[in-house]
Amino acid sequence: MPTATAGALQLNYDLRGEGTPLLMVMGLGAQKVLWPEGLCDMLADRGFAVARFDNRDVGASTRLDHLGVPSLRKAMLRWTAGLEVRAPYQLSDLADDAVAVLDALGWSQAHVMGASMGGMVAQRMAIAHPQRVLSLTSIMSHPGDRLSKIPHPKALQAMLGPRPRTAEQAGESWVRLFREIGSRPPHFSFEPEVHDAMGRLHFERGPSPQGFVRQTLAVLASEDRREALGRLELPSLVVHGTADRLVRYRGGLQTARALRCGELLSIEGMGHDLPPQMWPTLCDAFEHTVARG
Repeated sequence: MPTATAGALQLNYDLRGEGTPLLMVMGLGAQKVLWPEGLCDMLADRGFAVARFDNRDVGASTRLDHLGVPSLRKAMLRWTAGLEVRAPYQLSDLADDAVAVLDALGWSQAHVMGASMGGMVAQRMAIAHPQRVLSLTSIMSHPGDRLSKIPHPKALQAMLGPRPRTAEQAGESWVRLFREIGSRPPHFSFEPEVHDAMGRLHFERGPSPQGFVRQTLAVLASEDRREALGRLELPSLVVHGTADRLVRYRGGLQTARALRCGELLSIEGMGHDLPPQMWPTLCDAFEHTVARG
């Protein structure tokens, strides 16, 4: 797989389709493969060149273990007390990494779609590099305000569960996780075999529990972006599920309210995942956003 160079880092990416450039940014501790193959193919079939990549510290991209592993417990206690959280790197660094992927692809501009932490990175990218971003799509994310950072306690507990030591354990762990944070019946079906397979794939590509901690601190340390988002003049789409327990629906509402040119797509029963039933709706809304540009 090709790699992009961002300073001393190597960022693994892949590309499919031909046409209008679209960069997809994945979330906290998640590898590029969490963008479903079927969704990426659907976007490629609609005329987009679809690139997705592993953020720093996950998957096949450079790990930053030399930065050490800060105490997540202490960081969360400091954040809860309203004190400054010190992170080994910031969301702005991840946004710069995303720009490096654009450079490697030879794209002067691209539509940018981010999910969860990837939505935060996409927002930061649009703020810091507006000339590179044609449109912004922020999925199941938030704009950095304090209340939107608070997950449901059970969702947080599921995210911070024991780290798996085998591929089998990883599959089982993902099934448990997405039973808690994923989309829910009757609006969406739960398919444990899909989550089991994804957990195994993540493990086989290389787990990074240390990278997960460092990325978590970057999110906790991130600033409130609402004022900066309000200055953007690019077409924007905010997608959020009403049943999201990890990044609650408030996060989507606050993001959409902040964006001057933003539209909110609320999906009843959708949790913190991308179930196949919502892909056509997402693609239609994304195409509408692109057309507004």
